[in-house]
Amino acid sequence: MSFTAIERQAPVRLYRSKLFVPGSQTKFFEKAAAGPADVVCLDLEDAVAPNDKEVARKNIVAALNDVNWGNKTVTVRVNGLDTPLCYQDVLALVEKGGERLDAIMIPKVGRGADIYAIDMLITQASAAVGRKKKIGLEVIIESVLGLTNIDEIAGSSKRLESLHFGAADYAASQGMRTTNIGGGNADYVMLTDKDEKGERVRHWNDLWHFPLFRMVQAARTHGLMAIDGPFGDYGDPDGFRVQANRTAILGCEGKWAIHPSQIALANEIYTPPAKEVERAEAILAAMDEAHKTGSGAAALKGVLIDAASIRQAQNIVKQMQMIREKATS
Repeated sequence: MSFTAIERQAPVRLYRSKLFVPGSQTKFFEKAAAGPADVVCLDLEDAVAPNDKEVARKNIVAALNDVNWGNKTVTVRVNGLDTPLCYQDVLALVEKGGERLDAIMIPKVGRGADIYAIDMLITQASAAVGRKKKIGLEVIIESVLGLTNIDEIAGSSKRLESLHFGAADYAASQGMRTTNIGGGNADYVMLTDKDEKGERVRHWNDLWHFPLFRMVQAARTHGLMAIDGPFGDYGDPDGFRVQANRTAILGCEGKWAIHPSQIALANEIYTPPAKEVERAEAILAAMDEAHKTGSGAAALKGVLIDAASIRQAQNIVKQMQMIREKATS
């Protein structure tokens, strides 16, 4: 192992599903707080009409103080740094939002300096009002500039907790010929060679594989969570399931839910399968027994397990512990 150890910077908490709630729609606040999503994001950006921005900000500040959010992680997506609303959002949340806010989400981040700017605002405002709880930062990678500078972004602040992928804005930034928000495209395919009958088969490719892979890689390098973004067609649960399964395998810890119907799917898919949990618990038990006898490695059903196996197993067991605790709370 390298002398440079990667330590988890992000807090250890459940992040299987992240429900977005427009700040202008107060009727959904209590429902979101009582619902099954692990994380609720109160939105000031894309989901709020321009004329409703200031009212939405006041609504969210009030909700942070008055709504019982239980054991949920609560974040707020502010407006972009290219608008005059961004600093107003940040200052209102820090100075008036009480201690319940866990993190601020920054959209359309292009450089590490973008994070530095928001970190500075939070730090100064927190000191001015005597905040006790540290406010984290979440970043949406949704442009070619952001993806190009992703390592710089991921290492830009000790407040940073997670990287999220925004497919729609990313596609627009790259000039991709698609209007899908997640999912595939019938024209992004490869053809097999002709078989003995002269026929060829079309195989769909994944439009989003490279940016998602690159985002997860940068997140893990810097000890952050990687979270998959929206799947736009909330009437297509099968499409959501396929997309989420791919990103879970890549290393994402959760996915956005832009509609309540997507929450249960995300919670299910990003919960480790029972067989993996059983194996992880068996690995830890086998290694514990091996250590008692002075051995650094052991075998489980004919397969070698070692220190790397322990780290993988510990992650799975810890996540299941949090899931079980949430289910009984």
